Amino acid sequence: MSGTIRLLIADDQALVRGAMAALLGLETDLDVVAQVGRGDEVVAAALQHHPHVALLDVEMPGLDGIAATHALRKALPACRVLVVTTFGRPGYLRRAMEAGASGFLVKDTPSAQLAEAVRRVAAGLRVVDPILAVESLMVGQSPLTEREQDVLRVAAGGGTVADIARATCLGEGTVRNYLSATMSKTGARTHADAVRIAENNGWLLGETLARTP
Repeated sequence: MSGTIRLLIADDQALVRGAMAALLGLETDLDVVAQVGRGDEVVAAALQHHPHVALLDVEMPGLDGIAATHALRKALPACRVLVVTTFGRPGYLRRAMEAGASGFLVKDTPSAQLAEAVRRVAAGLRVVDPILAVESLMVGQSPLTEREQDVLRVAAGGGTVADIARATCLGEGTVRNYLSATMSKTGARTHADAVRIAENNGWLLGETLARTP
């Protein structure tokens, strides 16, 4: 696109958000028009400031960056999304692109490359970290069901089977069955190892869902 590209930056770390805004603001064709620190503030800020590109972190309070991407693309389709995150996990990349993101980069990307990525996304192109793209193809989609992810998210906090059962509204026997299934699907020896594998692959992002089995 021609002319100045208007940007919205969403990141829960104020220093990171400010540094990114300052670096991108040095580019003559980029203008940071809004900054927010929560995922659930993204849509309102975008509707108020009408950015061309939104740079979103993944893990934010209120609403994670992938859910915020989906909400923003629905509320303001003209605004493209570039996910810029510390958490370069294959599962996050896959889910971000499925949610409508046009790009996915990690935060240690040099500022010049980040600025160029913004321009490419604004022009309607896709920009994806090449290493993550290969890892995403190798890892594939999550083998875990939503309920299995729920159980592992609670297990990540170190709770007992009884704790997990209360948090997920399941029986303790059902929780044990789900934990066993996650270990089998991830190739883990313990449920703690299953949590680690799932987190490293980006399969546990999101809120625990309280629903019937």
